[in-house]
Amino acid sequence: MNDLRASDADRDRVSAALGEHLAAGRLTLEEFSERVGAAQTARTHGELERLSRDLPAEVRAADRSSVHRTIAILGSSERRSRWRVPRRTQALAVLGSCELDLRRAELAGDEVVIDAWAVLGSVEIVVPEGVDVEVTGVALLGSKEERISGRRLPHAPTIRVRAFALLGSVEVRSRPVRALTP
Repeated sequence: MNDLRASDADRDRVSAALGEHLAAGRLTLEEFSERVGAAQTARTHGELERLSRDLPAEVRAADRSSVHRTIAILGSSERRSRWRVPRRTQALAVLGSCELDLRRAELAGDEVVIDAWAVLGSVEIVVPEGVDVEVTGVALLGSKEERISGRRLPHAPTIRVRAFALLGSVEVRSRPVRALTP
């Protein structure tokens, strides 16, 4: 059975299950991106089975309703490495800079909303290639930039960024997972 050829439906089913494990907090965005990429190119059932061998068969998503805040006033603040991102996150930079690197983050659901405010400062949000990103908002005498590359992976989470920049900048960009440093 492991040597049987996998179908598009098989690849899609495994990708959907990986998305549920991401939402439950068992996979980081980096791990999700790597595994879904491998699922989309898998040729056999055995290759697909290896992608979820270390995950439980039953998936229960954690529901986190808290709001996480990252604040930088006259300084800098950053979130990197492995961290839990609740469904709602706020980043505020006043004469400073905030960086939120979501590549190794665990998301609390399949959709996360980030409110980013930059007043005479900057907020930078880094996501792995393949996630769905939506940037809205306004920049007054500042900038709001979105530099997302790569194609969206099936069943990828959605990251919604609501940006407000006043004499500052909010930048959302993607970086390949392989660019991560330990």
